[in-house]
Amino acid sequence: MRNIDTICATATAPGGAIGIIRVSGPKAFTAVSSLCSINCNTAPANTVHYTHIVAPPIVYDAISRHNIPTKYDSEPIDEVLITIFRAPHSYTGENSVEISCHGSSYILQRVLDILCQQGCRIAQPGEFTMRAYLNGKLDLSQAEAVADLIASSNKTTHDIAMSQLRGHFSSELSKLRKQLLKLTSLIELELDFSDQEDLEFANRSELLALAQEIDNHITRLAKSFNTGQAFKQGISVAIVGKTNVGKSTLLNKLIDDDRAIVTDIHGTTRDTIEETMEINGVKFRIIDTAGIRQSDDEVERIGIKRTNQAIKQANIVIWLLDAPPSKKENEEMHELLKGKNYICVHNKVDKVDMKTFVPYFLPLYMISAKTGKGIPNLKRHIFEEAQRAGLISNTTEIIVSNSRHYESLINAHKNLQHVINGLGKQLSGDLLSDDLRLVLSDLGEITGEGYITSQETLNNIFSTFCV
Repeated sequence: MRNIDTICATATAPGGAIGIIRVSGPKAFTAVSSLCSINCNTAPANTVHYTHIVAPPIVYDAISRHNIPTKYDSEPIDEVLITIFRAPHSYTGENSVEISCHGSSYILQRVLDILCQQGCRIAQPGEFTMRAYLNGKLDLSQAEAVADLIASSNKTTHDIAMSQLRGHFSSELSKLRKQLLKLTSLIELELDFSDQEDLEFANRSELLALAQEIDNHITRLAKSFNTGQAFKQGISVAIVGKTNVGKSTLLNKLIDDDRAIVTDIHGTTRDTIEETMEINGVKFRIIDTAGIRQSDDEVERIGIKRTNQAIKQANIVIWLLDAPPSKKENEEMHELLKGKNYICVHNKVDKVDMKTFVPYFLPLYMISAKTGKGIPNLKRHIFEEAQRAGLISNTTEIIVSNSRHYESLINAHKNLQHVINGLGKQLSGDLLSDDLRLVLSDLGEITGEGYITSQETLNNIFSTFCV
């Protein structure tokens, strides 16, 4: 189907003042030329033209058995801008035209209908980007970065997607593949001359060192997946503590909105409430939880159970207090927070005489969720705690955020471990060579380089795209 059909679709979200229709394929210029006064076949590449879209005077009703001509009004449908892109210098690598119309759903649908009558068909989800991949404009990981870029909701996810789109991840994988090919070549050369006992093309210890170096790179990339997921989904921060210590007030103050109900009644919050905020361009998911206490109320007990679940799943926990904890509370909370990254925060400092106050934990961060005192400082500490936990790293580093890429890296690591173990056990080169080919195949799945990607896999990848 590649390079046969001419496809068209809207390339902008509905409801805007401007709507763009993208047309790509061998008949793109002819189809668009039939709707306007511009001859796209002779128009220079990378030029923009003002014109009117007019329905052809006679088109044929494809539904009618008798192919009865149907006349359309010859009045212009819309005044538009048409942009010409010539292969291979277009998004898809094919001859392409973009029609910038007014954003009316009627106008956009009418233009698409007429384009289909001129031999185009409506593009499948992600088909423009799939063609860009098939035509060598992007590798598979870069193509997936397009979807991540569109979905990016903050500076960090935008930076990660842009880095991948620019080929930084692909470049890193290309270096690994070259090292693997070198390793494979040395082992296979050893096989070719295995009958020459006096010849040694590579010292086994040197091969082992090279394999371990490659594996270290693959492992580092795989480990970055947790950071990538935290950036993409948001770093979860659970606010926990006894009832009425100000957890809901703190949530509202952090997100600067009255999201959670605040009362003086104990046990107001019966379920977890989640909202998002940004700190230094990083997305955080703030979770308000039910107050921890003994209760006979069945609904509240369910809420407290969910609080415990939220603690287990959270990346960071804020333990909120408004007074020194009792010995029992201290022991219970430390048991709940065992192994977690947490921040101890004293709320309601507006009601405390700070001259006589003695901190009962160090560090202990002082705030007033009601007045906002100490909130900027708390946000800074939340960010720093995320950095200490390894959830935030320098975004100039390559960060893996795609689960498909992560699975391929894990498979590559497992197969390379077989090679490393085989080298240590002095296994024959033919066995090692088979495992090395698997590693090359695993990395090739990420970019599509040197790997035949099935149509089913491609359809699965691109079906979630919007262009």
